[in-house]
Amino acid sequence: MDFNVKKLASDAGLFFTRAVQFTEEKLGQAEKTELDAHFENLLARADSTKNWTEKIFRQTEVLLQPNPIDNTGARIEEFLYEKLDRKIPSRATNGELLGQYMLEAANEFGPGTPYGSTLVKVGESQRRLGGAEREFMQSTAINFLTPLRNFLEGDWRTISKERRLLENLRLDLDVCKARLKKAKTAEAKAAADHELRVAQTEFDRQAELTRLLLEGISSTHVNHLRCLHEFVEAQATYYAQCHQYMQDLQKQLGRFPTAFVNTNPTPVPGGSSPSSAATLPVQPSPSPLDTGALSIEEVQPPATGTRKAKVLYDYDAADTSELSLLADELITVYTVPGMDPDWLVGERGNQKGKVPVTYLELLS
Repeated sequence: MDFNVKKLASDAGLFFTRAVQFTEEKLGQAEKTELDAHFENLLARADSTKNWTEKIFRQTEVLLQPNPIDNTGARIEEFLYEKLDRKIPSRATNGELLGQYMLEAANEFGPGTPYGSTLVKVGESQRRLGGAEREFMQSTAINFLTPLRNFLEGDWRTISKERRLLENLRLDLDVCKARLKKAKTAEAKAAADHELRVAQTEFDRQAELTRLLLEGISSTHVNHLRCLHEFVEAQATYYAQCHQYMQDLQKQLGRFPTAFVNTNPTPVPGGSSPSSAATLPVQPSPSPLDTGALSIEEVQPPATGTRKAKVLYDYDAADTSELSLLADELITVYTVPGMDPDWLVGERGNQKGKVPVTYLELLS
């Protein structure tokens, strides 16, 4: 018990001495041992690495889970599992939940109805998008967030601990220097000089250790660079999957029910169609002419039945059998026996090709 009291008193005295030295340095009343320029640069680089790593880590978490305080309490659940050192269970993404609701709604409305069948297609695509998002989140958490977290909670804590110890030893060194200057007798100077040499040795040893840790920041950058490449690859794969899924969905929805396609809109003042002003065109799926071996060049316009049409939107031909369109231009259109009702044959001068009905306003 007596030993503990003495140690406590000694620690309190040491703390007080350091506090006095620190205060006098701030007031300009005491000299301070300065670190060399290279060491200061290492410290600044380490602080910058820590600050930006922390910001990138937090913002990546927000990217993966924009709303941490949601109805599912996802963040709280993840925190509890992490503290209990247990594996976080797989959780459905918002896209997967949306897809599930759409499929359930389709069963309720009837999957054979136009609305129900479309809900099935869109719901399946949403589930695939949600699955791709979950894979991206898992990959990013393992290959990008975990290394950043390990640095912040491991290496950086070690560096911070050693820096605090170095700062304390630096204060002790400067206290010894001040005592040596104030010593009057030879005996006091000898004692102060001995204390100074011991303090200098401890400070130099700690400075070397801290320097090695700070120089290790370069290795941290190399590691984080590799993780950054893996993050970009995972994100590129995710967006490529999303793009492919949406393209597939657009092709599936291209055959929009004919009942919803206004092929003879009522003109309104200004020459625009009521439906064309409020809706975007439905991208049709490529559909060949059902006229046997007859190519588009061999198709001839009927003696009667050709019409003028105004192009509502730009359209890029998918192949040589189609005709590219520019918004607001006028073309001649007609149909041939056996042709898909979503398409017409369009002519512009010497050019001829299939054109989607939903991109046109039939004028005559």
